[in-house]
Amino acid sequence: MFYSHMNDTPVGHLLIAGDDNGLRHVSFAKTHFSSREIAPDESWELNERRLKEPLRQLKAYFAGKLKAFDLPLAADGTDFQKRVWDALCQIPYGKTASYGEIAQAVGNPAASRAVGLANGQNPLAIIVPCHRVIGKNGKLVGYGGGVEHKQTLLKLEGVNG
Repeated sequence: MFYSHMNDTPVGHLLIAGDDNGLRHVSFAKTHFSSREIAPDESWELNERRLKEPLRQLKAYFAGKLKAFDLPLAADGTDFQKRVWDALCQIPYGKTASYGEIAQAVGNPAASRAVGLANGQNPLAIIVPCHRVIGKNGKLVGYGGGVEHKQTLLKLEGVNG
């Protein structure tokens, strides 16, 4: 596994990791749930060159020049989580969807809470746009990076909320 860091983003420090199969992690250095720094595993190799394309695309996204990521993704998760993450990738740039709408999209309309849990386990923040999921009342609810980062990302995409 290779990793690198992005320090100068509108949402703070990011840890990016992947391997020959694709991108596996884009994580906030500090999460909403913990004040401790997220650190790479000791077995990972610092190698910005191997993550050049994800870093380039993230920089373009933050500059407002990229609206859709085109990267091989290799996140680990259950089948249900992967279906949810695939559905998240279908939410267009600058748009939002509710947990209920994502539950509908994955074929289980009663699974809003399970969608919320899968959303919270998304290992590819920003790339798999869990920040575009909002409460059914239109409120910005829950986000691993903190609601303030969710708001920053949505504002970057032109969503007022």
